Order: sequence, then C-alpha cells, then structure tokens
Amino acid sequence: MIEMAGGRLQSLKIGFIGAGSMGGALLRGLLAAGVPAGNLTFFDPDPQRRQELEGLGLKAALDNAEVMQAQVVVLAVKPQVIGQALGEIQDFARPRHLLISIAAGVSLGQLEEALPEPRFIRAMPNTPLLVHAGMTGLAAGSRATPDDVRVAQELFSAVGRVVVVDETLLDAVTALSASGVGFAAVFLEALADGGVKMGLPRRLAQEMAAQTLLGTARLCLDQDLHPAAIKDRVASPGGTTIAGLQALEKGGWRGLVIEAIEAAANRARELQKRGI
Repeated sequence: MIEMAGGRLQSLKIGFIGAGSMGGALLRGLLAAGVPAGNLTFFDPDPQRRQELEGLGLKAALDNAEVMQAQVVVLAVKPQVIGQALGEIQDFARPRHLLISIAAGVSLGQLEEALPEPRFIRAMPNTPLLVHAGMTGLAAGSRATPDDVRVAQELFSAVGRVVVVDETLLDAVTALSASGVGFAAVFLEALADGGVKMGLPRRLAQEMAAQTLLGTARLCLDQDLHPAAIKDRVASPGGTTIAGLQALEKGGWRGLVIEAIEAAANRARELQKRGI
C-alpha cells in the first residue's frame, strides 16, 4: 500500500538516524510515494546499508549531527542505543525540529526530558512495513502541533495504515499490531501444518494459508466487514467450517489469543519503566 506523498512531505527535508530494516523501508517507501531523493538524508554506521541506499540516489550524512540539518528527523534506532543517539544530537536539537521516535518502550516523557527543545512524536510501526503493508500507531508529545501529527501520518502512510492514539494506548498497539505479527505467523504455520497433516505438500499448504489470511484481512479492511460477518458467511449449517470452529473453541483458542495480547501489553509496560 503506497500513498502518494502530499504537499507537506514534498517540501520538507527529512532525515533518518538509523537506516536498518525499519528506517530503510521508510526511506524506500517515501521514494516510492514521490518524495524527492534530494529531500531525504540518513546516517547509519553500517557501510553496506549506506551503499545500498546511496544506490537509490539518497545522500548519506557523515554523522547524526549532520542529519539534524533536516526539519523532520526519524529516530529509527533500537531502544538500547536511543540514549547514545540523543546525546549525539542534543547540541543541535532546536524548537524547529520535529523528531519522530520508533524506539519501542521509550516514552514521550523520557524523550522530552532528554531533549527539551524539539517536538516529539512516538511511532509504533510493525514489521509488514517492510512490504508497504504496515500498521503504525502514533502518539503526539506535549509540544507537538496538529500539523506535526499530519506530517507523521503522511510519512507512515507511505508504508501502510496509520492511527493516532493517546500514548497510554501504545502498549496495546504494540501488543496487537507489533507482537500480533508473531501471533499471526504462528497461526499461519498452524494452518499450513493442518494442511500437511491432511496430505497437502508443505510449500502448497503454506502458500494457501498465507493467501487465506491475506484475503480475509482484505475482506475486513476493503469491504469494512466485521470478522463475525466473514465467519458467518463461510460457516454454513452442518458444514466443515462450523465443525472446525467447534474444535477451536474446545481448545479455548479465542481466550488464549486475548491472553496473548494482554501478556504482550503488560510486558511492553514493564519495558517502558527502564530509563534511556
């Protein structure tokens, strides 16, 4: 899913501190959405990543401080190195800067305390961002403006869907859309295993399971169908689907999924208590 970049992104200089999996995917998504390469810059210590992105026409900065020449800066680094990154740019961070952090478990309060001048937005994207099918939750800091939020929405819309929530809900967003990718992958694998048990070749079973989940998600999103409505469409009286659903319910499958989301959200809250 690629949204063409609007006027704000076309006119802004956007920098990235970190260009690994997430940062690199965002940069590629912005290019695909029509943001000029000349408006984008990045720094990453990995020479291979720099070479790959420079091959797309992007400019690699010499260090994190040089990235701060941009108006919007995405902090696309892991939580364990966010403190170091903030330290390297603290002398260059000004009120004119909008900083967007994707470091999981690092609160807006922690970010704003570390750098008291720029505006902050926290973003929680998930792994399907890598194939432009991401789901990102955004939360605005105390100094962020409505226009800042719109800029962040446009940026992440280049690689998927975006929702804006209060920061208190970001742990739930993390559990559902970020950790949920892992839960969905396990269910996909289980579907394929069931197909293999009933005689399907492994690669065919995996392809069918993946396409089935993809198609179900498209029905839900593109046609705005409630999951129960989709289920009722295929669960005909006395049929195969209702027999399988009974087996799932006997195993407490629905309750286990809810418990998995709860456990992941609680763990996200625990991780947020650590300092930068």
